[in-house]
This record gives sequence, C-alpha cells and structure tokens, in this order.
Amino acid sequence: MTHSDFHLAPEAGIDYSKPILRNLSVAQLYEHALNYEPGTVMASSGALVTRSGHKTGRSPKDKRMVQEKSTDGEIWWGPVNIPLEERVFRVNHERAVDYLNTRERLYVFDGFAGWDPKYRIKVRVVCARAYHALFMRNMLIRPTEEELENFGEPDFTIFNAGQFPANRYTSGMTSTTSVAISFERRELVILGTQLACSRLHSSANEGPDGDVSLFFGLSGTGKTTLSADPRRSLIGDDEHCWSDDGIFNIEGGCYAKCIDLSAEKEPEIFGAIRFGSRTPGVPIPSSTSPTPRFLALAVIPKNILLLTCDAFGVLPPVAKLTPEQAMYHFISGYTAKIAGTEEGVTEPQATFSACFGQPFLAWHPVKYASMLAEKMKEHKTNVWLINTGWNGGAYGVGERISIKYSRAIINAIHSGELEKVEFEAYPVFNLMIPKTCSEVPDVILNPVSSWQGPKEEFESTLRKLAGLFQENFKIYQDQATEEIIAAGPRV
Repeated sequence: MTHSDFHLAPEAGIDYSKPILRNLSVAQLYEHALNYEPGTVMASSGALVTRSGHKTGRSPKDKRMVQEKSTDGEIWWGPVNIPLEERVFRVNHERAVDYLNTRERLYVFDGFAGWDPKYRIKVRVVCARAYHALFMRNMLIRPTEEELENFGEPDFTIFNAGQFPANRYTSGMTSTTSVAISFERRELVILGTQLACSRLHSSANEGPDGDVSLFFGLSGTGKTTLSADPRRSLIGDDEHCWSDDGIFNIEGGCYAKCIDLSAEKEPEIFGAIRFGSRTPGVPIPSSTSPTPRFLALAVIPKNILLLTCDAFGVLPPVAKLTPEQAMYHFISGYTAKIAGTEEGVTEPQATFSACFGQPFLAWHPVKYASMLAEKMKEHKTNVWLINTGWNGGAYGVGERISIKYSRAIINAIHSGELEKVEFEAYPVFNLMIPKTCSEVPDVILNPVSSWQGPKEEFESTLRKLAGLFQENFKIYQDQATEEIIAAGPRV
C-alpha cells in the first residue's frame, strides 16, 4: 500500500515523487523482494532466502559515533566507538539520501523498540530493499492500525542505503562501509553493507512458575538453543531491558543462526523457519512464537547464566559466581575460537568481547557491569557460569560437552537443585562448583577429574587461560574496583 499522505520530516531530503511504501504486509514484501531483488527465492519451508551482498558478517570496525558535546563525556571512545566529525556524518547522510532518491521505490517501516510502553521508543526505518523492510517488520514491534495512524515523529530514524558504498577517501572513513550514529540527531546512517543484524547477546525465558532466567553469551555458546526450552516460555533471544518492573524484550521477534540447524536438536527454532521469516538469520514473529508468551514482559530474573564455549577444556561445566565474580566475567565476555574455523587458527584461541557484545557498547563496560550488579544485589539474583565447550581435554583431544548435559545443568538451576548440593573450590579461577547434578556424570563436573592427559598439562593449560584473562582485563582496571579485579583468576 502506498501512503500518499505520508511524509518524512522535511529535513530528511527524501523525494516524494516516487512511491513510498509504508508498513507493507509480509505477502507484499515477499512479492516485492521476489520481483525486484535478483537472487531472492522462497524456500520450500516458506522462508525468504536472499543475498546480503559481499558483506556476510557484521562490520564493527566500520562503526562510528558522532563526537557531540551532549554525549562526549559519556561515550567509551576507542576501537569500539571511533569518533566521527559531525560534518562527515552530514556528508554520509546526504550521500545515503541521494542514493535513496535514485531508487524507483522506497520502503518505510515504523515500529517500536521495547515491549514495555513506559520505556519503548518509536523507530523509523527508510530503505530501498523489501528484504530490509521485512527484517525490520519482524525485529521491531509492529504497531496496531491506530498506533500507526498516530505514530507521529519517530524517536530514532535509520537511513539504510547499504547497497551504495561510503566514500573511503572521506575524512574518518577506512573502507566503503560505514555505520554511523548521531545521538543528537537521533539518526543512524548505513552505507556499504546490506547485512541486517546488530544486537546485544542476551536471551530470556520464563518457567511455568513465573521464574525468569537471563542468558548471556557470544555466538556459538548455545544461547539461543538453550533458552529455547520447550518447557519454558521464550521471552526473546537477543535484546532485553531490565527495568524496576522486570525484564522486557526490545525486539518483536528472534534472530537465530541457521547453520547445522536440525529439528532434533532445536525443534522450536527449526519450526519457526516458515513464511514471514528470512534466512540467513531467522526472526520469529511474536504472534507465531513456538511458546505461549505473546507480550514479551516478565518479572525480575531469578537466575543469570553467563555462557562460554571454552575450547581449552579447563573451565567447569557450571560454577556459581559471587556478585564480584559475575561482574568480572560479564566484563570479560570470554569464549574461544577453535582450529579450522578461521584461516590461520591451528589451536584454541581465547576471544573476549566485553559484556558479551563489545561492538554494540556505547558506555564503558564497567558502567554496564555496575548497573547489572546493582540489580543482582537488590533482587538477590543467582549468577552461574556455564561452559558449553570442551571437557576431558582441549579441542582435538577432549569432547564437547553434550547439549543434553548442558540442558540438565540448566534444569537443575531452574528447579533449585543446584542451590542445595555440596560445592567444592576450583583452583586458579577460585570458583565454586557442584559435586553432583542430576543426569550429569560427576566426573565431568570437575575438569581436573575428566582431563585425559598428564596433570601437569592440565595445570599449565589452566594457568595459560588464567593469564589470558588477566591480560585482557588490564584495559578495564582503571575503572574497575579492587573487589572486581580480585574476583578474577590468580596465577
């Protein structure tokens, strides 16, 4: 449907002589994508399969934030948030708008970020591809007809001209890709990348008794798989806010990887790939979610689970953390790359991403950790470190912890079983680990017991990983308290 009476703000610079298609239906967006976007097809499942150009991954090195007086003292400047002059932002804005004005048609989606009406913001997306409009239709919360009619001016606007490159010779640009944010203008301008994803790695679910769990983890740790539990309601798998009232999902859908997806291991996610979803990356519209929750609002979390995939084989499958340890490991955001996943990787490599989402942080990680700790202490929320990686040895020697064991551990956390069992101290990392857990062999709960090689090899590997943690944490020590620093490993 073309909204002839719909206009963007005059300063946007959009040419109104062409069709501006606002909040189209799924069927209409499919039709446009199939007709106007080469290489786009509909899979047998009904999902839309499309191409995101030569960029198949996020571009964190191309993210820029405008250096403005109102936010200059708040931003965590550095490799994560590279400053951009306001003049250059305006150049990129005009470049994006000029490109959008050359298209035969434009798509606009108006929606909300945040399920709680007290905190949600109005977001407008202007783009040239139906695929991008479909993505945002799934990921934002769709307004009712009345809400759309009274939408008014958005709180934040995204201009997506990802098909058109940035000028790499413009001051502040290092490639043909640019994702630039201005908080004063409340705008985001995309050039040179058609990939549709940018989010914080946290998921949440709720049990039948109303107990809520938060999951943090980087890609490959099992965050989406483990939070999509058929016995619990999925609140969301990527972006959440913790307010005084509880947890709420920022998104309208979910975003999951499709690689090696199977109906046996991940039936809920597998079943969501159908008409209205988009691959790769499958947003699940809330109205067709595999669990009964419709409004993604919940109470205060009882448990927080920090997921890691340790390829060195020395972290325990589960450990209970003190508030200070929780802050340390949240700031660290550890997981590991394994051999064969990237060119040149021949042995496990530690990877640290602050707060499990470093590319998306605006503030210093310690500020986020302090906010989380305040909530944890106020509500006495339990925090657990869950290793879904290797046991019995490093990658290539040991075996990856079975997903059924990881699920059993998480079930024991949810049931309260692990709060009642006997714990023992784990060396170097100074963790407390359970001696028993239903449906999990005792031998794997302590990596010292399951290690297949010499004890000296285990100890040296454990100290090596601890040293990597310490080296990584040096960049945060200027703002971290002594208690947080002391909660880390000791070599």
